[in-house]
Amino acid sequence: MMDWTDRHDRFFLRQISRHTLLYTEMVTSSALKHGDVKRHLEFSSAEHPVALQLGGSDPLELAEAAQKGEDYGYDEINLNVGCPSDRVQSGKFGACLMAEPNLVAELVASMRAKVSLPVTVKHRIGIDDLDSYQHLHRFVETVSSAGCTSFTVHARKAWLTGLSPKENRTVPPLRYDVVYQLKRDFPHLELILNGGVTTLEQAKTHLEHVDGVMIGREAYSNPYLLALADRVFYGDDSPAPTRREVLERLIPYIEEMQGQDVYVSRITRHILGLMQGKAGARAFKRHISENAYKDGAGVDVLLEAMAKVPNEVLDERPVLERHTMAV
Repeated sequence: MMDWTDRHDRFFLRQISRHTLLYTEMVTSSALKHGDVKRHLEFSSAEHPVALQLGGSDPLELAEAAQKGEDYGYDEINLNVGCPSDRVQSGKFGACLMAEPNLVAELVASMRAKVSLPVTVKHRIGIDDLDSYQHLHRFVETVSSAGCTSFTVHARKAWLTGLSPKENRTVPPLRYDVVYQLKRDFPHLELILNGGVTTLEQAKTHLEHVDGVMIGREAYSNPYLLALADRVFYGDDSPAPTRREVLERLIPYIEEMQGQDVYVSRITRHILGLMQGKAGARAFKRHISENAYKDGAGVDVLLEAMAKVPNEVLDERPVLERHTMAV
């Protein structure tokens, strides 16, 4: 989710769900060592709970990055061992590290020695020809021996050559059964399933077999699907926010960020899917896309876009659609 789940997107998502765990985009340990730490790590306290996702392969560098994450107030440090992009591979981090479980264990141990936060790992079920269940089992067993107790598993293998990152999200088949088997084999570990989940009902079905579910790109393109997550999964009976309430809560944030010289387009680019499937969605998206980048654009762009959406859409409060979703 690099370039997607930045601090502005996370603040927006938090207006929809109060309890879901949010993740940063992947930040490399070298970027935190040599770059602008504040730009990479600063976030709003309203985003909690939020995990810092790191990429890297140097134990000392990652330990220092994890320490910076703890100093900034993150709730979890997550090591990405699942991203298959060429840029990631060239830096020897991401999915290619699945070929080196002992190194990943060393990375986890180094970070855990530096921070008191949970250190978790996100990975694939395999890479290239290292796609047997035996290899996956050995990977989890080895990394857990270093003290990692929570694994987020993308239920697809990754081809490090021959497929683009986009193709690696769709071409390799989903193997949920493999993740379920991992949970059976490691009942003492927290196993979180990722990949291809597009509805809360699907997530609820997976939770019969695993401890958690991560929703990535669907939550970005159709963020309002999270509106009922607090009730379904966290027992929060507070009314789910309407789309109007979500956007009205965003207005003070936009004004605050503009006072810090942040362009409104940096924020509004994340909200384009809020009306997905509803009347006025196309006009809402088009108005923001065409106007948020103009000089002097501000909250007026958002208010004008909202005016293009019927009131019944803006004020609709979601309800549980099927009895199987009830808690």
